[in-house]
Amino acid sequence: MATTAGALVTIDRVYAARAVAAELGVDVLVLTPGSDLRYLTGYDAHAMERLTALVVPRSGEPLLVVPRLEAPMVAASPAGALDLDLHAWDETNDPFAVVAREVTARLGTAPARVAVGARTWAEHALGVHRALPGSALELATPVVDRLRMVKTGAEVEELAAAGAAIDRVHARMGEWLRVGRSEAEVGADIAAAILAEGHVGVDFTIVGSGPNGASPHHELSDRVVRAGDLVVVDIGGETATGYRSDCTRSYVVGGEPDAEVAEWYAVLQDAQQAAVAAVRPGVTAEQVDAVARDRITAAGWGEHFIHRTGHGIGLDTHEAPYIVAGNDLPLEAGMAFSVEPGIYLAGRCGARIEDIVVCTDEGVRALNRGPRELVVLPG
Repeated sequence: MATTAGALVTIDRVYAARAVAAELGVDVLVLTPGSDLRYLTGYDAHAMERLTALVVPRSGEPLLVVPRLEAPMVAASPAGALDLDLHAWDETNDPFAVVAREVTARLGTAPARVAVGARTWAEHALGVHRALPGSALELATPVVDRLRMVKTGAEVEELAAAGAAIDRVHARMGEWLRVGRSEAEVGADIAAAILAEGHVGVDFTIVGSGPNGASPHHELSDRVVRAGDLVVVDIGGETATGYRSDCTRSYVVGGEPDAEVAEWYAVLQDAQQAAVAAVRPGVTAEQVDAVARDRITAAGWGEHFIHRTGHGIGLDTHEAPYIVAGNDLPLEAGMAFSVEPGIYLAGRCGARIEDIVVCTDEGVRALNRGPRELVVLPG
């Protein structure tokens, strides 16, 4: 059963962020609406021109700075149970001055290093910097990623529920993906099913038919599915607690794959299976990428695998850790990410197989269960 949003968040997360920031020499974190704020406080704030920010100084109590008109929303959210020092500012106040005043009071001096969230609006980041002109502005990513990369058991179960829901959508693909229907028509049906099967929001629906399948991030078009088309379907959504699904399967509609497609798809399936099996604590992110890439390259298709093998997932569909060459981060139990090699033949077709997996003490747990074979659908 899915957990409530509030049950996933405690004040310990805020204090853990403060401890990591202090270890890295950061004087204060300033986190505005987005997944970092939601992760630390449970408050899913709307990003807008009025400043909302969780402010976590190296010493002294953290505070939440919000427009006064939104204070009731904070109280009603999981953040309301965290007993944070709430500073509600009025329309004629300067919220950046409030941040500067409170941080300086807690530290006893102006901060030297201020870290803001990676997706903070520029006007907010620059507003904080103007209010603290002697400070150096940097990203809070090294702090929050260290916490968010390793999921708790409750977070893993949220991701598992999201994975099961998106598996149910893929299992119904034969209802919509048929010869004579456009990608846009199929995508609309998929989006409705994503909601019907347990999500509260649709993040994306990629239906890449025929030559469009060679574009990994293809958007829905009016192209009509033809008999024998290879179709890449990559879909995902958001659950009530903010955790995400993301799963790709490839289909052949109204015919059997030709011999060449069957040959290289078997290579792709072997590479994806081997990369999943390689996941265990201590293996690096780039080693998992290499397992998939080396198998595809050895079979002669390496130039057609044009993206990283995977990305972390949680409150964002794409977050750390990234499974890519050059990332020597050792995997830890609790890290959740995709394993999704693909082969793309420009102007012709493509295929991808994507599962969300979790590194465990014993090795790996796959959160998607649907078939990885090339699924043949009737026309």
